[in-house]
Amino acid sequence: MNVLTAPDSATHEQVRAYYGRELTSSADLKTSACCTEEAIPEHHKLILALIAEEVLARFYGCGSPIPPALEGCTVLDLGCGTGRDVYLASVLVGEQGWVIGVDMTEEQLAVAVRYEVEHAEKFGYAEPNTSFRLGAIEDLGAVGIEDESVDVVMSNCVINLSPDKEAVFREIFRVLKPGGELYFSDVFCDRRLPDVVQSDPVLLGECLGGAMYDEDFRRLLLNLGCPDYRLVAQHEITVEDASLIAKLGNARFTSKTIRAFKLDSLEDRCEDYGQVACYLGGLEGAENTFPLDDHHLFERNRPMLVCGNSAAMVQETRYGAYFNVIGDRRAHYGLFGGCAEDSANESARTGSCC
Repeated sequence: MNVLTAPDSATHEQVRAYYGRELTSSADLKTSACCTEEAIPEHHKLILALIAEEVLARFYGCGSPIPPALEGCTVLDLGCGTGRDVYLASVLVGEQGWVIGVDMTEEQLAVAVRYEVEHAEKFGYAEPNTSFRLGAIEDLGAVGIEDESVDVVMSNCVINLSPDKEAVFREIFRVLKPGGELYFSDVFCDRRLPDVVQSDPVLLGECLGGAMYDEDFRRLLLNLGCPDYRLVAQHEITVEDASLIAKLGNARFTSKTIRAFKLDSLEDRCEDYGQVACYLGGLEGAENTFPLDDHHLFERNRPMLVCGNSAAMVQETRYGAYFNVIGDRRAHYGLFGGCAEDSANESARTGSCC
């Protein structure tokens, strides 16, 4: 573990206190924000059965943000905590891959590091293919993450805890290789929250105080050069504690799993170039179907008409080995499908309009 000086902003200190001392296991949480309702893939369950119980008990994720096709990849987990997702990805990348976990809470990382050798042995590796680093996700350079050095960035209900989300996403796109993927789960809100909610230590620790307003998130990625992201899954978050409900008012929260790619070819609307994509199969856990997002389910060997952005996402990334894309962008046929009118508002909400 690279031991660095962790940031000392008021928000960071609140988060470190909540996750380092207030919470001892996921049973201490007061809401469902940091509890996943997503189905865990069967081949992931087999790996989780090998992971130490102490690591699993202190897992506070809100989704299952681990994409397929990770063999041989370098993966970065932002806010890795005790390392559950790092160790899960450790098996998926294989012994020749590499997984880096970054967290600013020493108590959490101490648990993760304690099991590095044990997990490597369980996975049949000669030595660990993991690295845990103490630091802030707003400054990945400080923990040695170089430009365009990472294939996949994942994060599980952590970015909401950051007081500077623009810095986080800027760093993500800096360290991603061209064609690299951001795949993360986090908490979103249907409105901008007042300062009193954002600074409340319990609401912040429960992943509600720092929830991103959907439209602000869309604008943020657009300004950073990512005009199209995809919603993979979502579920509503329940708050049953009366004192927290009183503070939150009518704000509604959703846990979302989102994927975005570092691609220069993406446009801010889904344009029609007459392209067809066909999933060839071959991905573990997605033998017969590949869900690009919540409205693109590719069936193996079945051609699907797609917009230019979708074609790029499955052709110009590591998924290109599993797809056959017919056509290019030499001919243009306008907006894809019904994007021009009724779909425009949906496009703004989801980051995709096809």
